[in-house]
Order: sequence, then C-alpha cells, then structure tokens
Amino acid sequence: MKSSGSVAASLSPSARKDLAVQMLSKTSPISHLATRENVSRKFLHRQKRTADEALTEAFAPATKSQDVLFHLPVTEAWLMQLTLALILINHSSYRGVVELMRDLLGVVITVATIHNWLQAAADKASAINRSQDLSLVRVGLHDEIYQGSQPVLAGVDEKSTYCYLLAGVDRRDEDTWGTHLLDAMRQGLNPDYTIADAGTGLRAGQKAAWGDKPCHGDVFHLQHQCEGLANMLSRLAKGATSRRKKLEQKMVQAKQRGLGNTLSNKLTLARQTELQAVRLAKDVRTLVHWLGHDVLALAGPALEERQALFDFIVTELNALETMDRKRIRPVRIALENQRDDLLAFAKVLDEKLDDIAQRFDTPLYLIRALCLLQRKKPTSNAYWQRRNQLHAQLSGKFHLLLEAVIETMKQIPRASSLVENLNSRLRNYFFLRRQLGESYLDLLQFFLNHRTFLRSRRPERVGKSPRELMTGQGHPHWLELLGFTRFQQA
Repeated sequence: MKSSGSVAASLSPSARKDLAVQMLSKTSPISHLATRENVSRKFLHRQKRTADEALTEAFAPATKSQDVLFHLPVTEAWLMQLTLALILINHSSYRGVVELMRDLLGVVITVATIHNWLQAAADKASAINRSQDLSLVRVGLHDEIYQGSQPVLAGVDEKSTYCYLLAGVDRRDEDTWGTHLLDAMRQGLNPDYTIADAGTGLRAGQKAAWGDKPCHGDVFHLQHQCEGLANMLSRLAKGATSRRKKLEQKMVQAKQRGLGNTLSNKLTLARQTELQAVRLAKDVRTLVHWLGHDVLALAGPALEERQALFDFIVTELNALETMDRKRIRPVRIALENQRDDLLAFAKVLDEKLDDIAQRFDTPLYLIRALCLLQRKKPTSNAYWQRRNQLHAQLSGKFHLLLEAVIETMKQIPRASSLVENLNSRLRNYFFLRRQLGESYLDLLQFFLNHRTFLRSRRPERVGKSPRELMTGQGHPHWLELLGFTRFQQA
C-alpha cells in the first residue's frame, strides 16, 4: 500500500481542489477524510489554506485609482531628496526636475535652487569620499575619459568596483596623474599593481608617484586593435573577390563581342590582388587568433613560452608589413612596445600556480595542466577526457587542486574593463552638462560608490554597494549618509 506522502504527491490539481472544497464544506470529519483518501491531516489543512487564500483574493474589493494609498509629508528636505534622486538615479536634467515639480507637485522651483541643493550635498559627499580608507584596494584600474575637450581621470578597485579617483583636469600628463595618485596614496591607496592602457601620461604619472610599482597592460584594448586589423583585411579581401567576379562577368560579355583581350590585363591584375589580399587576411587572422588564444588568454603556457610566441607573432607581422604598411605597422609597433606590460599577468599566474604546487606537494606541470583545462568548453568531450586523465593522475587531490586553480585564475585580472564600464555609466551623466565641476564629480563618485547593485553577473555583488564590497561592512543608505531621513510608510 502506498504511504500517505506518496499518495498526496501524486494527486492531480483537480483532486486537490475537490479535497479543499470538502474541507471548506465540512461534510465529514477531517480524520475520516484523511483515512478515506490515504493522506495526512496536515496535507488536508494545507489544501484548505490554499483555497481560503484564493477565495479571499477573488472576493477582495478592487483598488480604485482614486483611493489614497498613503499620505506623504512633503518638506523642503524631502524635495531635496527627490531632486537628488531624479538627477542621480533617473539622469534627469535640472530643467526636467523643474518641470516635474511644477506639473506633479505644484511646486515652483528654480534652476539656481537645484544647483544650491546639489552643491550642499556635494560638499558632504566630498568629505565622505576623502575620509574613506583605500588600503584594501589590491589591484587598481586606471583610465581617462573625456567630456568635450576636458579629460577626466578615473581609478577603480578591481575587486569591488569602488571608484577612488574621479577628477576633471586640464591636462592628462605626468604631473597631473602623479598629483592625484599621491592624494589617493594619503588615503591609504597602495595596490599590489595597476592595470591601464598604454597612455604615456598615465604611466609616467604612476612611475613618478609610486616608483617601480607594476602597471600591467590592458589586454582588451590591444586585442580589440588586433581584431580590428583582422576584420579590416577580411573586408578588403572580400572586396577584391567581388571586383574579380565583376571583371569575370564583363570578360564573358566582352568575349561574346570579340573584345576579350581588352580586359585580360585588368582581370589578371584583379586575380593577383585578390590572391594577395586573401592570403594576407588569412595570415593576419591566424596570428591574431594565436595571440588571443595562446598568448594573452589567462589559461595558457608559462611566461617564457608566451614571450616566445609573442615575439614570433610580431616577427611575422613585420614580414607581412610590406603588403599593407599603413594598417599593419601601427599594430605591430603597439605589440612590440607593450609586450612586457601585456604579459605581466602571466608572471603573476606563474607565481600563484607555483605556490599551489608547493602547498599541495604536487608537480607544477600537473597544476599547469589543470589551468590549461579551463581553455576547453565544459560541455565538450575533450574537456571531460582530459579531466578524467588528470583525475586519475591526481587521485584524491584532484578536486582541491582544481578548486584552488580556478579560484586563483578568478583573482588575476588582465584588463581594465571595470573602469571602462564606469566610463560608460558616467557618459549618461556627462551628456547633460557642457562643463564638469569638481563638486559634481565628487557627488557622482559618492553616489556610484554607495548605491547598491540591483543586478550583476556576479551574484555576490547583488544588493551590495561598491563600498560594502570593498570593506566587507554595511553602511546606511546614501541619502542617509548625506544627512537626510528617508520617508517610510506607516
């Protein structure tokens, strides 16, 4: 005989509904109903509660659009909060705030008043920004963004996305970068290394302020440049093919009129041009693929092997340069000049993998193999074949080592993409203003550091602010930090 639990689990929705109706009608005692249906009394009570809730909802009076949901005590402090929220959350312009106040609240407010309110909030925000301890930042991401012709220097903590530098400047040279990095250093900023593009002023400023502290190259920018070259050459090759095909069609028509010899030279030249363009596009595409897959990928060989492959790619590009000097030369020179900076992450990876090998008393080549395993798709047969081989070799240590390697790889950034992400968010604010004052940037920096993430690709960030992620400690709402009392429904 089936247990009461298995019978209850197998009941259809209509059968559950019938039981709920019988419970509500009270036609028979619950003990008799439970025995007859071979279910528990707890299950029957649950069906009754579900039916009760459904009936209550079905017969509840509909809320009318004119019903008062709650009363809101509108004070000047509340209007200031609304203004800040409209500008910082909704990206509203000053005149947009003026219009909303007038049309929805019947409040007359001027642009000057809004400016004064924001200035008062910015003064408090600036003090909070300057008081934050930055000693927890281990990897800093640096970049520059422009508002019109004005450079804006940006610095972000790689782990938490906390923005510790956001400054509008007149120049982006060595002295300017160095001065702002020294100011951040007084707040405790002392990362293990930074990541940035090849900007000369940025790198010179860091060297002037922090000496020999490493500044790794941003892999994304150069890969994007290389992909752009490969795509351009592919388009040129397709164009050469299209021109050759059109000439062949014209040749067919010319031969029918006995004039084929008039196009023979052009067609021969078109075929040669196409052959050269196709070969060049294919060769550059192959080199770019090697660069991305074997040299700059996080899961890859040791630093020495990466350096050898990198030099080989540069040499091959140099050999191909004569075929399209204008397009290939800038990329080749960029690669040549940035090799050590771009591969700096590989040195960090090698050191961490060596540390794992020593801690677990395991040969380094097997630790490297676990790293290289991450290049394969987990859904592929090749991944599971190699995984099974390594599992057999490492036996009981396999899962601990695999977890240690994956966690280590997560902690080694190769690009300043987070600061690029910050820049994309800043543009939504910058486009509303022709000029950026220091106070406005202070307020933006404060807001972006203290608002919580509604969503993120990293689940651990959802519901937390960058400051909370950096410090591991909660903090009041950003409006409360500015001295406001938030409205709460009774």
